[in-house]
Amino acid sequence: MTPDSFNLNFDVLRPEIQAFANGFLVTLEHAAATLFMLFIGAFVYSVLTPYKEINQIRDGNSAAAVSYGGVIVGLAIPLAASMAASTSIREIFLWGVGTVVLQLFVFRLVDFLLAGLPNRINDGEVSAAVLLVAAKLSASLILAAAVAP
Repeated sequence: MTPDSFNLNFDVLRPEIQAFANGFLVTLEHAAATLFMLFIGAFVYSVLTPYKEINQIRDGNSAAAVSYGGVIVGLAIPLAASMAASTSIREIFLWGVGTVVLQLFVFRLVDFLLAGLPNRINDGEVSAAVLLVAAKLSASLILAAAVAP
């Protein structure tokens, strides 16, 4: 066996392997961009909310953990739809930023419409958190369907 036989020549590989080798880096880039926007969206939500869920979670408030978990999933659903509908990093960022801004607005609107529930979550009522999460996830699914091609 000569040293040249260890050189990987993608031109002689099967088409499936070529497609994977060419597309895997793009997949990683798209996923990283989307995860970055998810992190930023969750951070912005935690800054904008008056109830500081992170501190409450550290203090053992289960309702706050359920609520904040719902926020993360609620942001991820339309971001995933944005990534699926996009063909470039630029498109992912454009659609992603748009969906995060809309979703943060919808989250505030849900908090307003279901007045009193955020206060009950602050007091540790898990049932209030579950209802609030359901409303936010419902809005997330509708927004994701609006983005999908």
